Amino acid sequence: MDDAASEQGTGGLTQLGRHTPQPSSPDEAQLERVPAPHPGRHYLVRFTAPEFTSLCPVTGQPDFAHLVIDYVPADWIVESKSLKLFLTSFRNHGSFHEACSLQVATTLVELLSPVWLRIGAYWYPRGGMPIDVFWQTGEPPAGVWVPSQDVPGYRGRG
Repeated sequence: MDDAASEQGTGGLTQLGRHTPQPSSPDEAQLERVPAPHPGRHYLVRFTAPEFTSLCPVTGQPDFAHLVIDYVPADWIVESKSLKLFLTSFRNHGSFHEACSLQVATTLVELLSPVWLRIGAYWYPRGGMPIDVFWQTGEPPAGVWVPSQDVPGYRGRG
């Protein structure tokens, strides 16, 4: 999204309030942003996607994850419908867990330039082993309440 459309507030959004077809890949998805309602004030925004899916790039089998994305906005917040469409665009995308997790996080960082962002990607096991991926841009800012993600580790039937 160009800055001119962004500076007009929500007037430059192309997906919110409209029928928007599902993007076939993350590269085709269009993440959108709107001005943060409280620039200069540090607060945490959390998105939880408990049914994230992608495909194994080797076998083509589905992989499932519970994503938790936390960020402290600077000047921009992500528009939630565009985020949902972006996340679901991974459904038919073949990529390893680590690559998917970091692609989600770094795409948001590039779009928003947040004060801070972290992702917890809790992948369900395939082949008997869950792979969890964690990444953050650095230390969270002082004074921001950052709750734990509270996603239990996979225990199976134990």
